[in-house]
Amino acid sequence: MASDILTLNAGSSSLKFSLWHLATEVREIFRGEIEKIGIDPHLSVHEPRGDVVIRRSFDESGPKLTHQDLLRELFAWLSQQRSYQLKGVGHRVVHGGADFTAPVCVDDDVMKRLRELEPLAPLHQPHNLAGIRTSATLLPDVPQVACSDTAFHRTMDPLARRLGLPRDYHAEGVQRYGFHGLSYEFIAQQLRAIDTDLAHGRVIVAHLGNGASLCAMHYGRSVDTTMSFTALDGLLMGTRPGTLDPGAVTHLMREHGMSAGEIEDVLYHRSGLLGISGISSDMRTLLASDDPHACEAVELFVFRAAREIGALTASLGGLDGLVFTAGIGEHASEIRSRICARCSWLGVVLDEHANRNGQMRITTEASDIRVYVIPTDEEKMIAAHTIKHVG
Repeated sequence: MASDILTLNAGSSSLKFSLWHLATEVREIFRGEIEKIGIDPHLSVHEPRGDVVIRRSFDESGPKLTHQDLLRELFAWLSQQRSYQLKGVGHRVVHGGADFTAPVCVDDDVMKRLRELEPLAPLHQPHNLAGIRTSATLLPDVPQVACSDTAFHRTMDPLARRLGLPRDYHAEGVQRYGFHGLSYEFIAQQLRAIDTDLAHGRVIVAHLGNGASLCAMHYGRSVDTTMSFTALDGLLMGTRPGTLDPGAVTHLMREHGMSAGEIEDVLYHRSGLLGISGISSDMRTLLASDDPHACEAVELFVFRAAREIGALTASLGGLDGLVFTAGIGEHASEIRSRICARCSWLGVVLDEHANRNGQMRITTEASDIRVYVIPTDEEKMIAAHTIKHVG
């Protein structure tokens, strides 16, 4: 009897996965990642307690291997490691549009509608859907479940969804959706277990990674968020500019003769921390550098995050708590310290020792705002949704 769940989270240059066993309780068997796809792909897998199962590099043909090729390699490796029987495969899908407000089992009609959303998330959606297609081909009898990152934000007020464009465009779906929903959903659940009172209050969650956004929650439900129609809006990111005057785009079109594809390349791949620093999109590299452009990129990242926290506080009508999560949010204590310093006007009083030493709560008892650092787990959220759909 099938009793295993596989989750896949396909990004532009990586493929994260995890395997879960359904017994008396759901138990994670292992999780791993194939990184640097298209450059120098390598596979790493570890058990929940951290023990390494395998580290593998591919031969000289590695750079030519596509997401589909590497998925086939992954399934071949899985079949050699243990006798597993998949009950379902859960996939992260970045953009669910207006239709997909909850996880859904994938059929031909669902795939067609998800493909139509690819232009809204060109960095991720094509790879997400390639993962579904490859899994369905290799495992034709196993249900595939799509879990969209936009679904969590379905609770936003219609006013918060509206863009200042003619109504016809809104009817076509040109509206604010928000992203990182699987991460926010997981944090909302975790917060209920960590601090029940705060979970019912007004909270901003800062998902800070190469892609970064904030979500304003009340009673654990999304009220407002910084990402919008696409994953370009809001905070400064690794290679994306965040909020940008639309006039800057028309200027590039008129004065530089740039096509839509060229502008898209600038906005998705050449802006953000990388574009400002001219050095790297990696916050660790920039924090270690004394180059003035690197310092400016870091300061702008902090400034924009603090400014958006102020804006979302207005959306909530006040603020009770702030949660940092994702790569930068969980691991860059310096960035947390700088953002909290800019939020001192809200009553944030940081406990520097707690912040530097990996504690969960990083504010003092005198702080009006409770600030936590909570690791996110999108794979676990995908697994939970998949289990509900396949029984």
